[in-house]
Amino acid sequence: MSSADVDDVDDVDDLDDVDDLDPDPDLLQPSSYAWRARTAVEMVLSGLIGLVASFVLSIEAVTLAGNPDATFGCDINSVISCSIVAQSWQASLFGFPNAFLGIAAEAVVITVAIAILGGVRFPRWFMLGAQAVYTLGFLFAWWLFFEAFFVIKALCPWCLLITVTTTLVWAGLTRLNVRDRVLSLPGSWGPAGRRFVAHGNDWFVTAALIVLLAVAILARYGSTILA
Repeated sequence: MSSADVDDVDDVDDLDDVDDLDPDPDLLQPSSYAWRARTAVEMVLSGLIGLVASFVLSIEAVTLAGNPDATFGCDINSVISCSIVAQSWQASLFGFPNAFLGIAAEAVVITVAIAILGGVRFPRWFMLGAQAVYTLGFLFAWWLFFEAFFVIKALCPWCLLITVTTTLVWAGLTRLNVRDRVLSLPGSWGPAGRRFVAHGNDWFVTAALIVLLAVAILARYGSTILA
């Protein structure tokens, strides 16, 4: 068997049987540049906003380290208070301010998104690694929100902004990886998942998650926030 034949066999082995029967053969091909560019733009913008928020939180963390009694412009009341959240143990889970992690993560995300915008297609192992790492970041951001919401019982506007931008970037990265078959969904979920994201339906799911976040905050703290 020639090396070309071996390569053909390997290519076939990479495809699920259900994928071979996908009623929309276009979805078996790599996504178009225009489709990828839309998601890359979203990731760049979200990453930039998240980077700014991380910088602000980092400055606040340094300020509080020098003066624990310092107050900030976002210290509006007992519920909307950056300093209360920043002084909790959750804000320095790894022994240093979480915002430092945010700066590093957002810088990488922006770089990757700009590369995608420039037409770069990263290898599958790289995109799988990015998906795994950013999924941890996504879960971490939402864990911090739940801690602030239920345990600390105070909200930091900059932290909430990072929760939103992290969600948007994670959704964009997942969209790319599902559409381009980096994430191999089992059985009929493979073609269905690609159609779902190719038609933009995942945007509605992402928007619904962010709206749910806002509704939960208003339902629990609405009267205090507006007071």
